[in-house]
Amino acid sequence: MVTTNNYNPDVLSCLANLSSDEVFTPPQLANQMLDLLPADLWTDEASTFLDPGCKSGVFLREIAKRLDAGLRAKIPDLQRRLDHIFKNQMYAIATTSLTALLARRSVYCSKSANGKYSVCEAFSDTDGNVRFKRIEHSWNGDARCGYCGAGRADYERGADLESHAYEFIHTKSPEQVFKMKFDVIIGNPPYQLSDGGHGASSTPIYQKFVESAIHLKPRYVVMITPSRWFVGGKGLDEFRARMLKDRKLRYLVDYPKLYDGFPGVKIRGGVSYFLWDRDYDGPCTVQTMWDGAPIGKPVQRYLDSYDVLVRRNEAVSIIDKVLAYRVNGKAEQMLDKRVSSNKPFGLRTFFHGSESPQGLRSPVKLYGSQRISWVERAAIKTNAEWIDEWKVLMTRVQGTSAAIETKFLSNPIISGPGEACTETYVVAGHFDTQQIAARYAGYLRTRFVRFLVSLRKATQDAPKGVYAFVPDVPLGRDWNDQKLYKRYGLTAQEIAFIESIVSPMDDASDE
Repeated sequence: MVTTNNYNPDVLSCLANLSSDEVFTPPQLANQMLDLLPADLWTDEASTFLDPGCKSGVFLREIAKRLDAGLRAKIPDLQRRLDHIFKNQMYAIATTSLTALLARRSVYCSKSANGKYSVCEAFSDTDGNVRFKRIEHSWNGDARCGYCGAGRADYERGADLESHAYEFIHTKSPEQVFKMKFDVIIGNPPYQLSDGGHGASSTPIYQKFVESAIHLKPRYVVMITPSRWFVGGKGLDEFRARMLKDRKLRYLVDYPKLYDGFPGVKIRGGVSYFLWDRDYDGPCTVQTMWDGAPIGKPVQRYLDSYDVLVRRNEAVSIIDKVLAYRVNGKAEQMLDKRVSSNKPFGLRTFFHGSESPQGLRSPVKLYGSQRISWVERAAIKTNAEWIDEWKVLMTRVQGTSAAIETKFLSNPIISGPGEACTETYVVAGHFDTQQIAARYAGYLRTRFVRFLVSLRKATQDAPKGVYAFVPDVPLGRDWNDQKLYKRYGLTAQEIAFIESIVSPMDDASDE
């Protein structure tokens, strides 16, 4: 028996990613992004497109398909039409010399734009409109590049290695790269570079591509990036503030589930793409995706209602009720005012005390990254007054490698008098009695609290800022979810949403 298999895979959907920082865009996802653009662009022979962080050439290839179909009536001759599209409408800046070759091969069907097998006969040079120009970082005597923040120790390298100094963001005048205006700037830029900090420290750079694109004032910007900018963080706070206030942000499509946007690529906090429309002024339409399909209805809303971007539309009414709650006419304080900053006792994660209290004059039990140890009381200079109080400790890093996070916080640890911790933990609160500490720990275990934390927690990191939506409730009573739902007037639908996001906390005795 003879069988046939007519499956013809798209080679661009089969590429292994360069790294988790330089990710190839699947053709299906590229087309979803292109679908945000108005249809009249595909019938306009004067419309121009730029991919400023080109890797596989997928965006230009899919744009070419649409223009080929849209301009058929205006330019009936196939070769003349293709020559016009490739020569006059589509441009790219490749990220490396290798991706430039790959992009030309997928766009022009030839490694050389003017090659024998190129689909375009209008080019006289090998590069065509897929440009790669080696750029060096700007150190100016500093440890980091003045343009992108890359660490000099990692990226000051010889000509035989890629510099990863991307041309589009290593200039104060990106408009001079091609010396022309563009109607659409679209792409999936590199995400981050090592910044020469401690350990595997890195700095995000995707926001710089977005800023340079908007600086050029095209009609439209469409880009896909990590969603970590929603809550800010390292190098992203100013970018987040500008984006949330920008009334030209017309659509935002968000993939919060790990691996959902880019299968097999671990990007903590998920990814999202947006449409920035130069001539638009209004609310942004937000759509959440789950398992590759829309979940819930898209909602139009202004993104700067809060200091972070609340990614789930269903969460907005819950936050509004929490923030509107009044006690004697006054708004409740939030827990970020109670939770400690990093290094609550001034001790770094890698600090380890003695294995035994023996031999110490005034030993303090120390919770650290790997074990319980002991330290001399005199060695603790920061918040020493907390040592003899009851404390509730929360691990600073909480998360798993699972595609879906459901806990968002670790089990609280009730730490008694004579105890302290390294920066592995934050002190979520310190109290006079064990009873109040236990009530507070119980409050932190609730789904209600952990749901509010999830709205500000984009990665495994859980510093004090993730508690800024959590009300500091009075601790004269024990709290559970039912009491909290009633206190803030949550509906059955809102409760069901919280409990679909956050799983119950495992029972665990306090250490």
